[in-house]
Amino acid sequence: MRRHLISILGLISILTACQSEPNGKKNERTLILTTTGMLGDAVKNLCGPSAEVKVMMGPGVDPHLYKASQGDMQLISEADIIVYNGLHLEGKLVEILEKTARTKPVIVAGEFIDKSQVLVSENAGSAPDPHIWMNVDLWSAAISGVADTLEKLIPANAEQIKANADTYSAKLGRLNAEIDSLIHQIPESGRVLITSHDAFRYFGEAYSIEVKGLQGISTVSEYGLRDVSDMANLIIDRKIKSVFIETSVSSKSLQSVISTCQAKGWNVKIGGTLYSDSMGEDGTPDGTYEGMLRHNALTIFEALK
Repeated sequence: MRRHLISILGLISILTACQSEPNGKKNERTLILTTTGMLGDAVKNLCGPSAEVKVMMGPGVDPHLYKASQGDMQLISEADIIVYNGLHLEGKLVEILEKTARTKPVIVAGEFIDKSQVLVSENAGSAPDPHIWMNVDLWSAAISGVADTLEKLIPANAEQIKANADTYSAKLGRLNAEIDSLIHQIPESGRVLITSHDAFRYFGEAYSIEVKGLQGISTVSEYGLRDVSDMANLIIDRKIKSVFIETSVSSKSLQSVISTCQAKGWNVKIGGTLYSDSMGEDGTPDGTYEGMLRHNALTIFEALK
C-alpha cells in the first residue's frame, strides 16, 4: 500500500513539473512569436533557452508592405505569446494581431514608449513614426516594458527574465554610448544622413545627425520628380558626399537622385548599405540588434568623416 502511495505521489510530482507557462503544455518551452528580427533578438536575450522564439519577418523584409502567409497564420495560431512593434509598423498585420489578442497574450512594444517621445510623420498627417529601435535608449525602455510583461505571463521564469533584462539593458547602454561617440566624431557640417525612406529620425534625434529621407516613414509613400530634384539640390548646396541605401528598400529612388546630382556636376556616391526595417542574416554579427546598429553607425562614420 505504501509503495503504491509513493508511486502515485511521484507521478503527480512529475506531471506537475512538466507543466509550462502560460498554457500548461507538457514538455514544451513557451513559444513566442515576434514580427521583426529586432524584437526576436530582444526576446531571445530576455528569455534565454526557456522559450522558443520565432520571427515572422526575416532579413531584408519590409514590414510596411508585409502580408501574412498561410505559414504565418499557422504560427500565430500556435504561438503562446505574440510580440509586435505597433505604431503602425506592421500595417497589414495589425487587424489580425488585434483579433488574436482576444484569445491569447499579445504584447505591443510601442505601447511602452511615452507618447511625448513618439515622433510624428512630417508628410503623412499625424501618423506615428514606428522606427523606435533606431534610438537605443528608447528601444531599451520599450524592451523593459516587454520584459515586465513576460515576467507576469511566465511566472516560473520571472526571476531569470528579470536578471536577463538587467544584463541586456546594460549591454544596450554601452551600445548607446558607443554610437553617440562615433557619430559625434563626424564634422558637424557634414553630419547629414540621406536615405531612401524616413526610417532614421529617431537615430538623428538621439545622436545629433540631420536626417533626410526621399520617401516618408512608410515605404508605401510615393516620391515624384520634384522630390528627386529637391533632394539633389539639397545634396549639391550642402556639398554632401555620400547617401545611403537600405537592405529592405529598393535603391532605385536614390539612384535617381545620384544621377540628377551627376547631371548637375556633383559627384555624390553611395556611402554604404544600412539596416533600417530588418537586421542581417541569422548567425552573423549584423543578425543581432546590437550588431545591426553598430554596423549602421560605423558605415555612416566611415562615409561622412
